[in-house]
Amino acid sequence: MQHKVIDTQDVVIRFAGDSGDGMQLTGTLFADASALYGNEISTFPDYPAEIRAPHGTVSGVSGFQVHVGSEEINTPGDFCDVLVAMNPAALRANAKWAKATATIIVDTDTFDEANIERAGFKTQDPFAELKIEDRNIILSPITTLTKESLKDSGLDIKAIVRCKNMFTLGMCFFMFNRPLEYTHAYLEKKFRKKNPQMIETNKKVLFDGYNYASNIHAIANTYTIQPAHQEKGTYRNISGNQATAWGLIAASEKSGLPLFCGSYPITPATAILEELAIHKNLNVKTLQAEDEIAGICTAIGAAYAGNFAVTTTSGPGLSLKSEAMGLAMITELPLVIVDVQRSGPSTGIPTKTEQTDLNQALYGRNGECPIAIIAAHSPSHCFDAAFYAGKYAMEHMMPVILLSEGFLGNGSEPWKIPSMKDYPAIKPPVIDSCEGPYKPYQRDPETLARSWAWPGKAGLEHRIGGLEKNTEGVISSDPLNHEKMCAERAEKIARLANYIPEQEVIGAKEGEVLIVGWGGTFGHLYTAVKEFHAEGKSVSLAHFDYINPLPKNTDEIFSHFKKIIVCELNSGHFVNYLRAKLPQYDYLQYNKVQGQPFIVKEIVDAVNNIL
Repeated sequence: MQHKVIDTQDVVIRFAGDSGDGMQLTGTLFADASALYGNEISTFPDYPAEIRAPHGTVSGVSGFQVHVGSEEINTPGDFCDVLVAMNPAALRANAKWAKATATIIVDTDTFDEANIERAGFKTQDPFAELKIEDRNIILSPITTLTKESLKDSGLDIKAIVRCKNMFTLGMCFFMFNRPLEYTHAYLEKKFRKKNPQMIETNKKVLFDGYNYASNIHAIANTYTIQPAHQEKGTYRNISGNQATAWGLIAASEKSGLPLFCGSYPITPATAILEELAIHKNLNVKTLQAEDEIAGICTAIGAAYAGNFAVTTTSGPGLSLKSEAMGLAMITELPLVIVDVQRSGPSTGIPTKTEQTDLNQALYGRNGECPIAIIAAHSPSHCFDAAFYAGKYAMEHMMPVILLSEGFLGNGSEPWKIPSMKDYPAIKPPVIDSCEGPYKPYQRDPETLARSWAWPGKAGLEHRIGGLEKNTEGVISSDPLNHEKMCAERAEKIARLANYIPEQEVIGAKEGEVLIVGWGGTFGHLYTAVKEFHAEGKSVSLAHFDYINPLPKNTDEIFSHFKKIIVCELNSGHFVNYLRAKLPQYDYLQYNKVQGQPFIVKEIVDAVNNIL
């Protein structure tokens, strides 16, 4: 059989195995190598929800999907061209995502009677049972080959078997002509100090996997994906959580104020706290608090003391922070609350993504307590979203909720490292002195922001707290004053619309259908709209990064379309919000609440049904 090297525009690979099989690392290394090679990428780590699910069961399967392309990539892909299944459970859980033309690589050493039964198969032929016999199935004894590769390494059997993910990675590197040197550099950096022996060990098993794939006839063809034609600049692969942390640091630097993050670890937001904690050299202070309430309360205290204050969490933690968010709102202190949404309610499915916290972000506090809300729409956009959340919080003296999602926080894509000279200055209304008695709630006539005076400034002593105050900072239960202060705090958020960008429309500015979305659904909605444009259909997209307040031109945009369909990963939070804000329009909706991102085909089918 003659070997062919085929150029392809894009490919989707899904790595799946037990949570101890190293599939997250395997997928990450493949994605990083592709990004460094110059490809466009989008990734989707799919973690098991149980901490220690029984070995070999479907509930314990960990997956990592990566979409690699030579052109613009906006989603991790709907279905995969290659599925790597390290055991029967991984095959059972992920076979539905394999294309009809897919190549499926399995570790035959794990496909014994016990593992097949444990995965829930009724027969000993899982391929026939799943009706995937017609796929290109590569049966490889990966565990045995890894043991043979490292038999002289001096490692014990358990340590050797843990290296089988590197053997698998080598096979995939051969299939897609990925260079090995990027992974070599990772291994040298990771093990140089703590365990140098593992450098050559992993390099060997990686090469042996590559060499094995090159010598078996089951892989008839290999593929190349040319580097993308990107705008000139320095790029790196970045996850949404890392980008969020860096955006917050950038806002701190632009404001000239130290950053303080008080948080309690929670999936999938913990990585933001971890990333901030390693940047003490950038004037960042972090505190791992004993609970969610302590996390936000320490941040409010830090804001009172003159810090750019941040707290991070996910859905259940946002519930616990609700009273303290009211405190931040009534004291009018700048605070960014990052909520990396996950599937709920309660503990829900903690490793799965959703957009089901929007109602909580909008309304989940007692009293008249509106809070500004910004949503990130891609892993790299998390940087900008975090930066501007900090800018608006500090300049307008108010808490801002930044909504991310597990899909964004854990996912990654190439990011052109920006020059900070291209970002605006952040000028908090800090006050050092005043004529006469200091009035802490005297407002800027344009923004309605109060001034910011922290302890230690002579002549600016004042009282703030959860009880209602008047302009002078004196506790007041006067009915008219309370109504006035509630109105002013709400108007301050409404006036933020004068400072945020106007909403953009992708596609024609008027037409038959306008798809509306927000947050991490952007890539899927945008890809669907591109498909409609290729077919000559009149479909446009308005994807919202600013939710409260809405951009000033929202009404004007909606007025130019015959039908508006709102697509979101919840039961209809944003569409109901729009119905309340702009009731003159008839909104259609398409919703998904499965703990999984949209599939582009789902969007296309939903819109075609109304065209």
